[in-house]
Amino acid sequence: MTSFSRKGAKAQRFSALISFAPLRLCAVILICALSAFSQKPARTESHSTRTLPTMSAEAKALLEEAIGVVCTQAKLDPKSSIAIDEMQARPSLPVHTPEARAGAERAQRLLPLAKNLVIASLRQLATEYGLEKSAKFSVRIQHAIDRVNAVKSVKPDMDSRDNASVFLSKPRVITFGTIFLAGLRSDEGMISVLAHELMHIADGDNDSLRPLVAAVGRKASDLTGLDVHGQRGEEITCDLIGAMAVRAYIAGTPGYESIARRVARSIQHNCVEQDEGDEDHLSPRDTIRALLALHPVLVKELINDREERN
Repeated sequence: MTSFSRKGAKAQRFSALISFAPLRLCAVILICALSAFSQKPARTESHSTRTLPTMSAEAKALLEEAIGVVCTQAKLDPKSSIAIDEMQARPSLPVHTPEARAGAERAQRLLPLAKNLVIASLRQLATEYGLEKSAKFSVRIQHAIDRVNAVKSVKPDMDSRDNASVFLSKPRVITFGTIFLAGLRSDEGMISVLAHELMHIADGDNDSLRPLVAAVGRKASDLTGLDVHGQRGEEITCDLIGAMAVRAYIAGTPGYESIARRVARSIQHNCVEQDEGDEDHLSPRDTIRALLALHPVLVKELINDREERN
């Protein structure tokens, strides 16, 4: 499974050294200390601080409305992805059943396209977060791209049930549970999950894209108030790459279906009734919330497209 490391909190302690000195020397030291203290406010004000991204009340309301569109489409769209909790409740599905075989064929067919979309999305995200200016990170991005390009196949697995995973000891294969293959009933839904797993492979076993993952996690935390650090940051970055890949796919393959419906397919497997997370993952509905906060264009498209059709 994907490996990850955690940053321990670093505590900084400042100590003062007190020495004895003649009274005159002490007076001089005291005067200097008081002078320095009086200058601290001015010095502090001269330093710039990181401006935290925020969401207005209106933006939050629109985000919640967009979540409603996603989950309404999950009930109306015949190609909608089945919710994760519903998948979990289903019996195991043998590899050779028609539904599993159709899902595996779709995943394998879309894999080359998903790889190209992930590479483009990864470069775009690095630019958005200002990391393309770092020569060191540019090298890491290239290595990540090489790892993505090395992926060759999708492996259906009955025991994996409703999960998809990558084993970084075998980074050329994405393992898909047969229930998951059957539950992702659209190209958009499949691309989003393929892209998620490809992002894990891009990050590699040394967390080489950690600066980007940390930046995305911080922004998601600031915008939503959720804890999106550590492994949660990696998972939401993978989801974001998946959504970006699907959005690029939609732009390149226009059709008669609404944009809102097609966008919804990329995240609607998170429209669960039992909304539970864990230490490494946000709950499914909070995943939608964080993802849309990070990608507000999707919010506009989900709402505006629906309004135009009403």
